[in-house]
Order: sequence, then C-alpha cells, then structure tokens
Amino acid sequence: MYSPEQPKRSFFCSNLRERRPHAILFNILNHKDGHALRDDHWSHSGVHRCHYEQQKLVCLRSPEVTCPAASAVLLKTVHFMKSLPSFQQLPCRDQLSLLRSCWAPLFVLGLAQEHTPFEVTDVPVGRILRKILLNDQNRDSGGAADSLPSLAGVHNLKFCLNKFWSLELSTKEYAYLKGTMLFNPDVCSLLSSEMIDGLQQEAQWALQDLVQTLHPDDPCRYSLILLTASALHTVAQSFITELFFRPIIGQMDLHELLTEILFS
Repeated sequence: MYSPEQPKRSFFCSNLRERRPHAILFNILNHKDGHALRDDHWSHSGVHRCHYEQQKLVCLRSPEVTCPAASAVLLKTVHFMKSLPSFQQLPCRDQLSLLRSCWAPLFVLGLAQEHTPFEVTDVPVGRILRKILLNDQNRDSGGAADSLPSLAGVHNLKFCLNKFWSLELSTKEYAYLKGTMLFNPDVCSLLSSEMIDGLQQEAQWALQDLVQTLHPDDPCRYSLILLTASALHTVAQSFITELFFRPIIGQMDLHELLTEILFS
C-alpha cells in the first residue's frame, strides 16, 4: 500500500546526505561503532588513508603548560616591535598594519628561538560537534568561525621549526631576521611604504653582513636563511590562534588584544 510518509523519509534522507558537509565528523562517529564502517571502506590506497590522517583535527595535549609558554613568546614578539625606534617612528596606522600582518611569522620565529615544545592530540568528538554547531550559528548570522587546527597544519609548523633549529641561528641573526619580516612594504594600505621598504633593506643588509662575519666559510647560509623564512607565511594566523590561544582567550579577538599590548 502507498504510504505518504515513505517519500517524505526518502526526500529527508536524500536532502540530509546533500547537506551533510562534515564528512570527518560523520566518519569519526561511525568509526566509534566497530561495525558501522565496513573494512573495505578503508581498503582504498595508502594515499587516501594518509590524507585522512592529515585532515584529523587536533588540539594541544597539555594546554595548561603550552598556552602560557606561547603567550610569553607572543608578548616578547610585540615587545620586540615596540623596542625598535624605527618602528615607533612610523604612523600608528602603519604600526597596526604591520602588527596585524606580521605577528604570526614573528611568533613562529619566537617559538623557534625559544625552542618552545608542544604536542597535540586528537580533538574529542564532542568538541568537534560543538565547533560545528558554532560554525553553523555564525554562518546563519553572517559571520564565520575559524576551523580547528588539523594534523597537517601541525606537521607544517613543526617542519618550519625544525628547519630553523637545524640552522642554529644566533640571537643577533634572529633579531635581524625578525626585522626583515616585520618591515614588509607589501602590506596593504601603508602610509609610509617607501620608508618601510628602506627599513627592510637595512635589516637584510645587516643580516647579510652578520652572517658573512659569523660564517665566512658558508656562502649559502644567508640565502638559506631567507628561503627558510619564506616558509613562515604558510603557517596561517587562524591556525596559530586556534591552537595556542583559543583555549585561554575564548571568543575574544586576538588582534584587539595585540593592539592593546602594542599601544599600552
């Protein structure tokens, strides 16, 4: 006999499948049930399995230890900017633009210089679900929430850190390198882009002279340092914020906090 409820269920299930964008959560929840996923679901190639692993969502294993250490590095980063007379002479608008554009690569340099350790673990399913619900609410209200960090992002960050650790930069090399990263004339809407371009060149020349003095037998070291530094831009601000600072600042805007520190 024809049932009017059957097409409704069929349409609902079909619509649900089309609207379900959270494949990772779906797989995790079904994987909890030992029989929900057939073995042949995971019997594709190792590439697919590796891709799935890389997309796993992670969080800090010991946030009570790592977050304060990361906060100390971030404070040192902003204080480094404030300690430069050439930076203080820039218009406040340019100082703010450089801060918002450059804080992430400078922070990663700080992690490398301080040899700050951190480990991650899988995000609990309940936390993923809450994050998805918050994302949906923000999307409904016209906003957008940052996604949780992935294992791929952590591997990328640790790759950058390991590259810097292998270079064994001196304190002065780190300082001059930070100057080359901070004074970026390509940042949008700068009032003093020519002056900032000149400051970047000065930092680059100072770094090059220092490297040649400290390592006269290594002519490729300066180029290698700049090449390694270029990878810092692959570490997203949102990734750093979510991994290291979201556990302690909640929903506060990190840019606003950095601005307060800069102009305090």
